[in-house]
Amino acid sequence: MKVPFVDLTEQHREIRHEIDSVIREIIDQSCFVGGAHVETFERDFAAYCGTRYAVACKSGTDALKLALMAVGVGRGEEVITVPHTFIATVEAITAVGAHPVFVDIDEATYQMSPDRVAEFLEGECRVEKDGSVVNKNSDRLVVALLPVHLYGLPSDMEPLLALADRFGLKVVEDAAQAHGASYHLEGEEKRTGTFGQAGAFSFYPGKNLGALGEGGAVVTDEQNRDQDMRLWRDHGQSEKYVHVSADGWNMRLDSLQCAVLSLKLKRLDEWNEKRRQAAQWYRERLQDDDRIVLPVEPGGRKHVYHLFIVRVSNRHQVREELSRQGIGVGLHYPISLHLQKAYQHLGYKPGDLPASEAVAESILSLPMFPHLTEEQVDYVCRTLTAALG
Repeated sequence: MKVPFVDLTEQHREIRHEIDSVIREIIDQSCFVGGAHVETFERDFAAYCGTRYAVACKSGTDALKLALMAVGVGRGEEVITVPHTFIATVEAITAVGAHPVFVDIDEATYQMSPDRVAEFLEGECRVEKDGSVVNKNSDRLVVALLPVHLYGLPSDMEPLLALADRFGLKVVEDAAQAHGASYHLEGEEKRTGTFGQAGAFSFYPGKNLGALGEGGAVVTDEQNRDQDMRLWRDHGQSEKYVHVSADGWNMRLDSLQCAVLSLKLKRLDEWNEKRRQAAQWYRERLQDDDRIVLPVEPGGRKHVYHLFIVRVSNRHQVREELSRQGIGVGLHYPISLHLQKAYQHLGYKPGDLPASEAVAESILSLPMFPHLTEEQVDYVCRTLTAALG
């Protein structure tokens, strides 16, 4: 048996006639950029998330950049984030001229550790008379917190929001892997992307909500931020050839992608539940094997399993054996960003962020997609346990 790491064939077969129909409609109308399909998707995605506004853009990386700009992160300032994430999280920080400050993750959840954030703010920063927070090591302003809802599990937002409020920090959420995930806060279940001032999403094809190419969006409740981001994504123009902002790029998401995303959005909850069912099949088969560390789902948080991550001690050998047996696997992510050459100028060294480093050395991503069958999961689990010896 062969089990791909991600298989979108069945997903697209399920809605193929609708995709074909909307493509013909767009071609017949010759409306490829902007227009009704973009507006409809933005409205529906905002409603799904539970925010007033959504701004569609070309990628999740663009979404992060727009979100950071929208909350006012500026050149020379610092943003607190984690090293155990896809590089786009940090690329966006540097793209707006800011500097990343890495804090460690909770080794059990793989999410930003509120305790490590508190240690940094309380121990390595000072609060000025005007309330601004300054990193004592760099003498730069610390202005924002950027938690990543990695793998589909929400970060522990209640203590993070409390710290942000206490120190006057903006919060931008990286929800690129967590479409439809939720967290209970003050008795209310809220979806990821809605806790801070802005939330960024990716619609890369393999995501829980994926386009037929690249795509992203930012959600927010603030009208002024919504308006700013719409200017920036379209060359800083308020109308054609009227440029009111020197900050502007081509970050528009095209009509075709928005039309397809609208079709998929209607099925997102159903597909997320299928992912959760597949995760349960994995748990049933692997939970008694103490050689395997399974993902956790703390109370009050709903995991949507963009990825199903396990940890094993002999990762390299296990990965090779699964591949030999026709099973697609991944590594998300094998080198923590604070140890990447691209960020060596920040001065981090091995051992500085031990939880992130330990996780990076042992994680293995097993096949996960909505139409994964129980038979396929059973084969993966039998092969995995055999590979462990």
